[in-house]
Amino acid sequence: MAPLLQIKDLRTSFFTDDGVVRAVDGVTYDLEEGETLGLVGESGCGKSVSALSILRLIPTPPGKIVGGEVIFEGEDLLKVSEDEIRHVRGNQIAMVFQEPMTSLNPVLTIGRQLTEALELHLDMDQGAALRRAVQLLEMVGISDAQTRVSDYPHQFSGGMRQRVMIAMALSCNPKVLLADEPTTALDVTIQAQVLEILARLSRELGTAIIIITHNLGVVARYADRVNVMYAGRIVESGTAKELYANPRHPYTLGLLKSVPRLDQARKTKLDPIEGVPPDLINMPKGCSFYPRCSYRVDKCAQETPPLAAVNEKHYAACWEWQKVGFSRDRSEVTE
Repeated sequence: MAPLLQIKDLRTSFFTDDGVVRAVDGVTYDLEEGETLGLVGESGCGKSVSALSILRLIPTPPGKIVGGEVIFEGEDLLKVSEDEIRHVRGNQIAMVFQEPMTSLNPVLTIGRQLTEALELHLDMDQGAALRRAVQLLEMVGISDAQTRVSDYPHQFSGGMRQRVMIAMALSCNPKVLLADEPTTALDVTIQAQVLEILARLSRELGTAIIIITHNLGVVARYADRVNVMYAGRIVESGTAKELYANPRHPYTLGLLKSVPRLDQARKTKLDPIEGVPPDLINMPKGCSFYPRCSYRVDKCAQETPPLAAVNEKHYAACWEWQKVGFSRDRSEVTE
């Protein structure tokens, strides 16, 4: 049985005065029905752009999807007409955008913003759509929904606005939900509540979710599989359990080592990744992580490693993946 969503060699670039920014450079992955997939990496690695490309929401100009396929239920979304992709957006594939205050319309009530998609995609009349809007607000944990549906975005807290965004995304019972940094700027208590809502709704509605984040703790708790992105490409992919226990790309290992752990001594120093990400306009030859890597060899500077199988469900784009992992110290590798 084919996956619900297939991303094949997706490439998205931004054509600027300084040059071509290859924000997404050959991304390939699948999403199964009801699955939660984590997409992680540093800011600027292409996570959000890859998600926006799925729904063809890249601002043009300067952005352009220059290659690849997005196969949803057997149809390439990059080739359908504008009318057809509008039917998919918010209806079959929905998105929770970053920064809910800027994503919500400040001059329309929450109720109107919820009912618009219901009237458009599900042909509901105004009364039925409003009743459904109240149900959606109750579903995401907003109390006194009957009254709050008439309020404006500025009358809600950050956490409540994020819940409204989730309600809007789920209003038409989509098959795929793209959650782009769904817990940005929220305190840890509200973060947990929002993520629990997503997990519960995924179980109840069978919605497949792509969680885009730089928070490794979020991914460890809620994702079934994880894709690690760096410089526009996926450098490691596997189940959450396998990837966290047995990272096989130096970048993934670096991300995990730079996170504080409760099982370490209080004065243990973090081990940050040295250097900075590459310039996406002038990408280096070979492996893009080469300048920052402790496991690098001469081959890394000349040839770009493919995403190769570590085991049946684990892949890494590294020539030296056998040497990477928690069980080996850097000093052992350089001896």
